[in-house]
Amino acid sequence: MKTAIVDDDPIVCESLRTILTATGAAEVLWTAPDGERAVERYRSGPHDRPDVLLIDIQMPGIGGLEAARRILAFDRSARVLFLTTFSDRAYIDEAIALGARGYLIKQDVASVGPALQAVMAGQVVLGAEVLGKLAAPAEDAESRDTDPSEAADAFPELSDRELEIAALVAEGFDNRDIAARLYLSPGTVRNRISGILDKLGMANRTQLAIAWIRRDRR
Repeated sequence: MKTAIVDDDPIVCESLRTILTATGAAEVLWTAPDGERAVERYRSGPHDRPDVLLIDIQMPGIGGLEAARRILAFDRSARVLFLTTFSDRAYIDEAIALGARGYLIKQDVASVGPALQAVMAGQVVLGAEVLGKLAAPAEDAESRDTDPSEAADAFPELSDRELEIAALVAEGFDNRDIAARLYLSPGTVRNRISGILDKLGMANRTQLAIAWIRRDRR
């Protein structure tokens, strides 16, 4: 797996490079100190396009959100994983709306390698603090498990099978795991997820996962 790191702190860049290289989690193709140079590098050619792009939020000049927007406009298949100290709800919402594959808070850089691998496997990667922020509006509601009828009310467009798949996507399972749990082929799961996204007008499975997490607000 190949990655690139965009962060204005050179210590962060070098620490991540050292850890990812030493553990064999990923090869770091390049690093960039701001969004403008990241966009230029990504667009320079296929040889400079990482499997997963790690990017910070606030940087001099073009920040991470705008850089991600430009990169995803150029390449909708780009896998963008935000790694930042900022847990503001507005930043998280915008990152997810852009089509990011995950959002992590800088706490333990050793967790980045597994997160990159999870994104490569098609999983949604959201840190515990991020999930807490997203679930916060539902805290006043009585804690309860969501039964199928409640989920159906929140997603009336979806069939029972699609609701099952959506729930597993929100739990972070990749297509192969979902297929094994539901006795389907990975190809069938992939097609079902594409159909779910089309029905809901969503761009990717991360947005689906967030919508599922927020379903109790409806």
